[in-house]
Amino acid sequence: MSLIKPFRGLRPTKETAAAVAAPPYDVMNAEEARAMVRDKPWSFLHISRPEVDLPQDCDPYAPEVYAKAKENLDAMLAARMLIQDEQPSYYVYRLTQGGHVQVGLVCAASVTAYDQGRIKKHELTRPAKEDDRVRQIEALSAQTGPVFMVYPADSVIDNLLLEVTQLEGAELDVTADDGVRHEVWPLADSAKVEQLTQLFEQMPALYVADGHHRSAAASRVAGNHGSEGQLVESSRNYFLSVIFPHTQVQILPYNRLIRDLNGLDREGFIAQIKARFSVTESDLPVQPDRPAQCGLYLAGQWYRLELDAGRIPDDPVASLEVSLLGSQLIEPILGIVDQRRDQRIEFVGGIRGLAELERRVDSGEMALALSLYPTSMDALMAVADAGEIMPPKSTWFEPKLADGLVSHLLE
Repeated sequence: MSLIKPFRGLRPTKETAAAVAAPPYDVMNAEEARAMVRDKPWSFLHISRPEVDLPQDCDPYAPEVYAKAKENLDAMLAARMLIQDEQPSYYVYRLTQGGHVQVGLVCAASVTAYDQGRIKKHELTRPAKEDDRVRQIEALSAQTGPVFMVYPADSVIDNLLLEVTQLEGAELDVTADDGVRHEVWPLADSAKVEQLTQLFEQMPALYVADGHHRSAAASRVAGNHGSEGQLVESSRNYFLSVIFPHTQVQILPYNRLIRDLNGLDREGFIAQIKARFSVTESDLPVQPDRPAQCGLYLAGQWYRLELDAGRIPDDPVASLEVSLLGSQLIEPILGIVDQRRDQRIEFVGGIRGLAELERRVDSGEMALALSLYPTSMDALMAVADAGEIMPPKSTWFEPKLADGLVSHLLE
């Protein structure tokens, strides 16, 4: 059973791509999704967030929501807004955001490899979100949200993908509202397909970067439809993925906002921090530029916090920036033990910038903000290799993949 394989992708045509392509289903709330589909009858959000076509007070996990997704998919097929390729293909996917470019491969990745740990993960999933993706896949008989994965950069694979992007213009070429350009080249050449399949087969491991709920849901769906031996090369034993070389992906910080000072006044809070960190006031917003450093925004003032090297443990999880901030500040000083469930903490992706942190604190909504140094890709892979789990909200990958450009039908 191969680690990855080509598949007959369901995708828009060159002419319909701009009308169909949509942001990932999980980067907006329901109100934002409704606004995004206004005057966009063919947006893929009608499939990935079908509650936009139902009453505002509907339960997003109700059966009628998944039924609506299927109805909308059928309508897009009937209108030929989406077509399925005749032969199994890989798809080369290039993302461009300003000066940042990354080139990856759209493929079907093995559920068996995922279950056996050859496709490695680093996050826990939440049952409600995982159940939602299972119901979505089952209702559509399709996987429509790609799992974002990385492979250890390989010059042969990297150059093969780059060569495809230089042959001719992309079949699909869409610049999203956020300015990110998404380009897709179908790759059906049998010799190149086989070469890529074999090159990936030699990989010791692939790594889930973003999409843990989607990969976990795909595994459950496969299990619902037979044992591993029965599935073999069934499409249900594979899940939709886009795999990039680990050296090309961009991880932004995942910053923190805290509602209160845990009963401390400003002076007492700063005093406790100084017992653990070197603290320096800053006239400018603090974006940490190295590990073991973070920024603190409190009462209109920025501070740069530096952690002494002697406090950094030799452990792939405990040495992460998010772990250090948790063990040295958020838990002992602010009293937040479970960041996954505590309502006193919120998380803000680095794409929103430091001005968003200032806004939320200055409004009085939050008491303080913490700006982090981003987790590195090497650190993520080290955690996954150790079979460990990262703290919640450790990574924010940017740019995001688009939904709707290539989907995987389960046949």
